[in-house]
Amino acid sequence: MIPLSDLANATKRPLPPRSRERFARPQLTTATAPAKGEQVTTRDGRELCLRAIEPGDVAALQRCFKRLSPEDIRRRFLHAMSELPASMAQRLCRIDPQIETAYVLMDESERPAEMRGVGRIYVDEAADSAEFSVLVEHDWTRLGLGALLMQRLVDDCRRRGLSEIWGYVLQENRPMLELCKELGFTRRLMPDEPGTAQISLRL
Repeated sequence: MIPLSDLANATKRPLPPRSRERFARPQLTTATAPAKGEQVTTRDGRELCLRAIEPGDVAALQRCFKRLSPEDIRRRFLHAMSELPASMAQRLCRIDPQIETAYVLMDESERPAEMRGVGRIYVDEAADSAEFSVLVEHDWTRLGLGALLMQRLVDDCRRRGLSEIWGYVLQENRPMLELCKELGFTRRLMPDEPGTAQISLRL
């Protein structure tokens, strides 16, 4: 991993702080759990497990999708979808670690465990960059979980030595735009895609 000091000297743009620094706050605490990822406690006392996605998460991902509102689905997938087909869910849970990373927030207080959020990147090796996507279930928003997922994805891109992380966001998706602005992303309007912005962070 490139030292933060070297990255800071290489660019004038402010970089988001490391995960440990950013989330060492009372409202969201994390502690490493061996072989299970990170235990996350939100400010309202709910607990989640942040870990890498697994092939066995297909059913949980489909249940999570069913709980999303049409607006949530359109913001995440940029178009309407009535269901998440099993083939698509299986593909999303069986990643290629060479070019993909995906983290999930699992609510293990439920049986079976429920997925409350997911963040992923797809690496474009030719462009030395990665496209990201982040989704947090509505009842779990505004607790810092989206920022936590984003920071883990930024950290992973740094570990890979990539030069940029970017994504498409609807202009109406103000929470995501505000989050990315806070993390230091820049925004560019897409002339060919009215209502859509491309946001990016140079690493």
